[in-house]
Amino acid sequence: MYLKNDQKQIHAMSAFANFRVAAVALAVVAVALTGCGDGKKSDKASQTAAKVNKEEITVHQINYVLQRQQGLKPEQAEAASKQVLERLIDQELAVQKAQELKLDRDPRVVQQIEAAKREIISRAYVERIGESVAKPSNEEISKYYNEKPALFKDRRIYSLQEVSIEAKPEQFEQIRGKLQTAKSMAEFAEFLKANDFKFTGNQAVRAAEQLPLAGLDAIARMKDGDSAVTQTPTGLTVLFLVGSRSQPVDEARAKPAIEAFLLNQRKGEQVQKDIKALRDAAKVEYVGKFGEGAAGAASAPAASAAPAAVTAPAEAPASAGGLNAADISKGMGLK
Repeated sequence: MYLKNDQKQIHAMSAFANFRVAAVALAVVAVALTGCGDGKKSDKASQTAAKVNKEEITVHQINYVLQRQQGLKPEQAEAASKQVLERLIDQELAVQKAQELKLDRDPRVVQQIEAAKREIISRAYVERIGESVAKPSNEEISKYYNEKPALFKDRRIYSLQEVSIEAKPEQFEQIRGKLQTAKSMAEFAEFLKANDFKFTGNQAVRAAEQLPLAGLDAIARMKDGDSAVTQTPTGLTVLFLVGSRSQPVDEARAKPAIEAFLLNQRKGEQVQKDIKALRDAAKVEYVGKFGEGAAGAASAPAASAAPAAVTAPAEAPASAGGLNAADISKGMGLK
């Protein structure tokens, strides 16, 4: 429910982060080229960082690894590149030994390589589609800002407690009744224990953008001390708003996150549209047991057929500094 991570969040890379990655890569190249003269031999040597038996590890390989390390500062590039090189040497030694043992011909390994290759190629296609999508206008950004007051103008920091209760439908009324009369979360928990209800509790402090976007408006309407009940397949989930404090975000500060979110949203829509067109033009034939009921489900994979062009970020704590596109997209949930 509200306190669980949403694994479908969209991750938007900021322009500053891209600039930092480029700066790191340039710093590594600069270090590698230091002291090298002109000529083809020196150019080739400048790209070689180490030789492992008969194989070479290049500066390009080091740069590729560094570009995937978020938060690395340019001044840290030289030290980081040396650490990466040592890991690449270990990796190369392992690869050489695996090839000696013919593990690269193992059917399971071949299958994994092919699966990774297909994922990389399809991801590249999705990213190519996204490159053609136009950025949102200032008017569209302002419109989104004004339509989401709970995220921006009326943004709050919430202290929440959640109780997941295992119960049968005939027990719901009893639980709801006690919830109405209980003066505190502790009193309600004691009632659950006394009546042998199995339950788990969770609590956290989260900003508005770190809550599931679909449920944010309902939470924003709650006052301190209020509770909300949601039915689940195994019983009920009770959400308590212990307290909250106002912490609004102005449009200027929210603009980069909104722009990134809307852009990623457009990219996702364009990818789904493109994949649907490919499906409509292709001949897809389901065989064997997969052919049973395939006609009804044929359109369902279209929305999920495209691989994710970006990965989900790690959970971040609430901060006065505010927002990022991943938070806005679907909320990071509470843990």
